[in-house]
Amino acid sequence: MAQWKKIIFFLVFPFMNVFAQQTVTGRIVDDSGENLSSVVIINMSTDQKVSSDFMGMFSIEASPNDELRFVKAYFSRVSARVPAGGFNAQLMVTLIPIPTDVGEVKIVKKPTGDLETDSRLAGKVDKGEIVQQAVGLPQPVGKMREKPAEVKQVLLPILLGSLDVQGAYDLISGKARRQKRQYRYDDLQEHIMWVRNRVDNEYFTQAGIPEERISEFIQYSFEAKPQVRTYVKAKNLSGALLRMEETMPVYLERLKQQKKQE
Repeated sequence: MAQWKKIIFFLVFPFMNVFAQQTVTGRIVDDSGENLSSVVIINMSTDQKVSSDFMGMFSIEASPNDELRFVKAYFSRVSARVPAGGFNAQLMVTLIPIPTDVGEVKIVKKPTGDLETDSRLAGKVDKGEIVQQAVGLPQPVGKMREKPAEVKQVLLPILLGSLDVQGAYDLISGKARRQKRQYRYDDLQEHIMWVRNRVDNEYFTQAGIPEERISEFIQYSFEAKPQVRTYVKAKNLSGALLRMEETMPVYLERLKQQKKQE
């Protein structure tokens, strides 16, 4: 395996000069042309992060084929890839707001003591989904994101006499590893927010969990009882909450121990 790594390195080395870094500058606006400040720009290949200023301007180091991701709360995420020749002019990026005009409906009822009943009562009515179903909007299939390179997919073509230059570069530079780490983090945050967007904070605070630690508890429940996350992926709120409540006593005990040590 070590010999193959050396072969890959020497084969790819002549191509490395192509990936010289450059400074990419640009301006970020919303769909009405207004400047957007505090937009986080991430170079997915280097993990470098910068933010746009009050004029929506930004500057970040990048190499050809690097993916730049633009993220801001309440706006759809946008990605742009640096072309081989670089951006000859200032990059103009437009972020589209996520519709928020349809509010949630909070159901306020006293707990009955029955876990299954209380789990259902805690759920918020997702009116956005109801409207989407009513008008027949298509549901997105999967996630539009680049698939990380795999060692087997790169080595096998070499044995057959060809070379996946981009795949080899992604492995050697660590891009594939960073992509996998970023995707795991993105999925975790998405699943946490799926629960929070459908359950009132009071549901957790009445159980003794401080409001500022709700997300932490949800993540803990995923790790302590993986079945919770399985229900979330299946969009089964009642099942997720039922299993989540099984982890509450241990988590609350940990909070007590932490307070004693402080």
